[in-house]
Amino acid sequence: MKPVVILGIFNADTSYRADRLPKIGETILGQHFALGPGGKGSNQAVAAAKAGGRTHFITRLGADDFAKVARQVWEAAGVIPEVTVDAESHTGAAFIFLEAATGNNAIIVASGAGGRIAPEDLDANAVLIRSAAVFVTQLEQPIPAARRGLEIARAARVTTILNPAPAAALDDAMLALCDYITPNETEAETLTGLPVTTLAEAEKAADALMARGVGAVIVTLGANGALYRDRTRSVHVPVISAGTVVETTGAGDAFNGGFAVALSEGRDVIEAVRFGAATAGISVTRAGAAAAMPSRAEIDTLLARP
Repeated sequence: MKPVVILGIFNADTSYRADRLPKIGETILGQHFALGPGGKGSNQAVAAAKAGGRTHFITRLGADDFAKVARQVWEAAGVIPEVTVDAESHTGAAFIFLEAATGNNAIIVASGAGGRIAPEDLDANAVLIRSAAVFVTQLEQPIPAARRGLEIARAARVTTILNPAPAAALDDAMLALCDYITPNETEAETLTGLPVTTLAEAEKAADALMARGVGAVIVTLGANGALYRDRTRSVHVPVISAGTVVETTGAGDAFNGGFAVALSEGRDVIEAVRFGAATAGISVTRAGAAAAMPSRAEIDTLLARP
């Protein structure tokens, strides 16, 4: 089976819980600290590998302790890293403040090496990309790098998936490189300028994206599942529940990783959407993002339920 190749970044997420943010020059005592893996691309690679795909992850890391964390996470999940070590920068990191009383957050992201991923990194991995069944990227690394990866994959007739997160304006030439685009409601609105609050509105947004060159659109709708739409059919795939929702962080990454694996196995696209939905459905029953990604056996068991 040909591999899934994913481009993206890794961030070390450092979370602090306290009553309030300190003022400039002030030190306060916090109540909790956690260090965990983050970055959409890294999360998607973990999801795909655990879902049974032979998964390569193209990224940049610094030469530091957070890079060691990244490699440990990938090794445990079975991800094959394709890493450029950028000793002139640092591994990406995020400061996440959580307000104890409300759960509201404030975040500072220092992308470091991930923010320096360049088209040349994709050219260096061109042979790998051309060998893939599916190539996936998002927009956390610079857009020129994502564009170059899509160009290489499209020229080799590799299936391309763009998860347009975080939301950003994209030109028609880049959208035309995408066999599938997987925005959530907010991202679909950013790309099209159309509101996306209902299935009918999601269909209109999907049509607008296809008019700009996208092959097919999957709008992820949170608790309402996902809408698949191409030029011949429109299918609403409901949420596939695996139990009580604990945390939705990483659900979109779980969906994209699972969807990519199912496509790499030659499954029908609607079956692939359901596979992605099951992957996400399990992930939200657990805390965390990468740590919440389910195994292939868990996904198959959920999909086998009547």
